Order: sequence, then structure tokens, then C-alpha cells
Amino acid sequence: MSTPQEIARTAAEAADSKKAQDVAVIDVTGKSDVCDCIVVATVANNPQAHAVMDAVEEAVRTGCGAKPLSVEGRDGMSWVLIDYGPVVVHVFKPEQRAFYRIENLWADAPRIEL
Repeated sequence: MSTPQEIARTAAEAADSKKAQDVAVIDVTGKSDVCDCIVVATVANNPQAHAVMDAVEEAVRTGCGAKPLSVEGRDGMSWVLIDYGPVVVHVFKPEQRAFYRIENLWADAPRIEL
């Protein structure tokens, strides 16, 4: 089984491969009771959001052997959350990413380089 950091890195690289912008991986191990890593990515439109989601799910399934516990927001596509348990992937449109500012919430947490 892959580590949360490996799953997060795999998800981030998959998002980047579909031209997601400002992809960030935040290691919240020991700082959050919910997960160990957060991946954040920005997409320009619904087709790109679908492409990023599909790429993340495929890469994590084949590369790490993990399937999402749940996927939320697929209908509205302005903020999609893919929950792998120890890793949560957020795919935002620019307005929602600016509004929720997840990186600011975890400003003191280390980033994982891609």
C-alpha cells in the first residue's frame, strides 16, 4: 500500500499532466485529524475539471492501488473533492479557490515538492 505522501504526489502529477494550474501538495500529518495530505489544483472550465478528476482517479488507482472513498461536487464542478481517506484532493475553479483559500488555512504546514 502506498503512503499518503505517495498518493498525494501521484494525484498532483496527474492533475498537472492535464494542465491544472497552481497544483500544491500540503502535508498536514499531525496537524489534522481528517487527513495527512491535501492536494489543491485549479481548473479553468468543466471539461478540464472532468479531465483532471479522471486522470487523478486513474493514476492513483493504477499507481497506488487506491480508490476514492467518495467524490463530492461532480454536479456543480466549481469545487470537486476526491476523498482517499488519508489524502483529500480539491479541484477548484479560480473563484472558489480564492474564496476558500485552503493554502492559507494550512500556511504553517510543509509543502511536498513535485
